[in-house]
Amino acid sequence: MKRRKTRKIKVGNLFIGGNSPISVQSMTNTDTRDIRSTVNQIKRLERAGCEIVRVATPDMEAARALGEIKRRVHIPLVADIQFDYRLALEAIASGVDKIRINPGNIGNQEKVEAIAEAARNAGIPIRVGVNAGSLKLPAPEKMAKTNLHQDHIFRARKMNKAKEMAALALQYVRILEKQEFYQFVISVKASDVPTTMDAYRLISEKTDYPLHLGITEAGTEFSGTIKSALGIGALLSEGIGDTIRVSLTASPEEEVRVGYEILKALRLRNFGPEVISCPTCSRCQIDLIRITNIVEKKLESFFPEKSIIAGVELSKFYPLKVAIMGCAVNGPGEAREADVGIAGGKGVGLLFRRGKVIKKVKEIEMINVLMEEIKKELKRR
Repeated sequence: MKRRKTRKIKVGNLFIGGNSPISVQSMTNTDTRDIRSTVNQIKRLERAGCEIVRVATPDMEAARALGEIKRRVHIPLVADIQFDYRLALEAIASGVDKIRINPGNIGNQEKVEAIAEAARNAGIPIRVGVNAGSLKLPAPEKMAKTNLHQDHIFRARKMNKAKEMAALALQYVRILEKQEFYQFVISVKASDVPTTMDAYRLISEKTDYPLHLGITEAGTEFSGTIKSALGIGALLSEGIGDTIRVSLTASPEEEVRVGYEILKALRLRNFGPEVISCPTCSRCQIDLIRITNIVEKKLESFFPEKSIIAGVELSKFYPLKVAIMGCAVNGPGEAREADVGIAGGKGVGLLFRRGKVIKKVKEIEMINVLMEEIKKELKRR
């Protein structure tokens, strides 16, 4: 897939846009004023592979805490600013790597200009982050006067929302450009997947600034993952997007894991092992679900090196494809195509390495044998 050509901006020691790898972001859910808890969570995110982290900045105490947090972490730190532009000025003075402002609530042009001047003097970028929930659109009862059918009103409001999001983002882009400020990223997020996709398509036609993708308030780990994979994945497949954040009602580390899975599925980033397993059917004669879950969990802890600090991937270890298959239909073929694979039968399985059968193993031995073969494979690299 061909990526849309965008400008390149620098966030800390990481680049976004241009030909830079699509970066994965997350956001802390600790109280930013609690420096220790926030730093500890960011360090966990670093180990999970997070490349940029955003922190809520609800008041001056939180803004002033950012300097100490910044000194203790290794990845770029972004201050999320809502409502009060003075918090952005304090965050910049504290040394953050980037500011996120919400045009839906940040205030008038003079306040945006003040943020732009401070950011320019500090040499840091801004994210113009529009959220659908911050927009004020015509109420349904007002649109009802247009004689549209109720379903048409609902769809019209959604399309209006996408257009309004794109228009509002561009309005603030022009304000920043008049200030001769050009170091920024744009996002236009909604909790509704089609609205989000429409908004990003519209904005991508109007500007070449890097785009931060996400489905905001996507939901729980299960439903939010599905919505994010559909929305973010579809846009990336169209060449739209330079950095992503998966927003889940779950741990921030899970957001990072899902983000990389989306990129891996599209072959945009090689990060961590890829596990291939069949969905199981009546032909499956081993406990495939249990075996696969255990192997996947072991692989997560088996790769402490997987942390990406400052955008440096440990390519020595990746990609690693592991196949765990449960029957004779597709099993041998998929296992043969993997770096390491098991094709199970009636209580036994064939162990494959790079297309060749190594040996036959009992079901009770499969997990240990597979993990040992993965270790051998990595030592060969």
